[in-house]
Amino acid sequence: MTSQTTAVSVISCAKTFPDGTRALEPMDLEVAGGETVVLLGPSGCGKTTLLRIIAGLEMPDKSGRVLFNGEDVTTKLIEKRNVGMVFQSYALFPNMSVRDNVAYGLKVRKSARSEIEGRVSEMLEMMHINDLADRRIDQLSGGQRQRVALARAIAVRPRVLLLDEPLTALDALLRDRLRVEIDTLLRSLGITAIYVTHDQAEAMALGDRIVVMSKGKIAQIGTPRDIYYKPQNEFVADFIGTVNRLRRSDVRQLTGMEGEHILFRPEDAEIAPPDEAHFTGRVSSAFFLGDRTRLVLDGVGEAPVVIESPMREVFNVGAQIPIRIRPEGIMTLPAGEGDA
Repeated sequence: MTSQTTAVSVISCAKTFPDGTRALEPMDLEVAGGETVVLLGPSGCGKTTLLRIIAGLEMPDKSGRVLFNGEDVTTKLIEKRNVGMVFQSYALFPNMSVRDNVAYGLKVRKSARSEIEGRVSEMLEMMHINDLADRRIDQLSGGQRQRVALARAIAVRPRVLLLDEPLTALDALLRDRLRVEIDTLLRSLGITAIYVTHDQAEAMALGDRIVVMSKGKIAQIGTPRDIYYKPQNEFVADFIGTVNRLRRSDVRQLTGMEGEHILFRPEDAEIAPPDEAHFTGRVSSAFFLGDRTRLVLDGVGEAPVVIESPMREVFNVGAQIPIRIRPEGIMTLPAGEGDA
């Protein structure tokens, strides 16, 4: 859809608001042309502020710069950057039809009528909303509105597509469905996209790379697999998925491990014969989830241990369960790394 993809460079960008609140510490970020990068973190970590700086809705502190393909756009307004934005609140015009909402950005750019009509038809077809073209926005469901918002953002053929928590307001089933649609859309367009979310599953599904943020800083950048299996600090390990942490003294038959603690994910532990077990825990809770059972085990270390079993067995509270950790599932943190 675009003849050239746009690389985004964030250089020494920090943000301090007039009341003195420091929303972002100085940070650097490189996004390759055509890449989808997800900014992931808890509320208040600075991810939306960073997105707004890239969009041109916020100015970074004095030393910060934003470059598109090497061009300094730091002082350019959003309308001069040619970015598309999709918000959690949709930000659609309720007094316009679906067709007119999708056409809005093209009309602002004074595109030719034939170009507008052709592009709008293309977007309606791409987003599977042809039959909604003449409806008002208040006649649409949440999922339909989000498709319209996406169509409007893409219609102008932006250099960069920016998405700020676009699925948060939707129910779980619709979120899953639209997540797949957005991933397919971004792959087909080859457009540079930066996506903000606090939802880990969303980040894992959509991101070529994930930027995990905490307290206005970047805690780790990596592929979804790197972030999940090779966390670089305790914040990332605890924030992404579920992680168990045991002292080496609580775990039998594991030798040669560096560090005081052994970390592993629930799915990397399995029920084993007692003589092969690394530890034994008492079932305090058992949650049947259909394809697996999630067990919470007490009596091992300072905190409960969570494991997942695909077995059809019914686990009773109080039962003693011998557990083996798969060697490939054992994680270690760099020496001295703590919270980001």
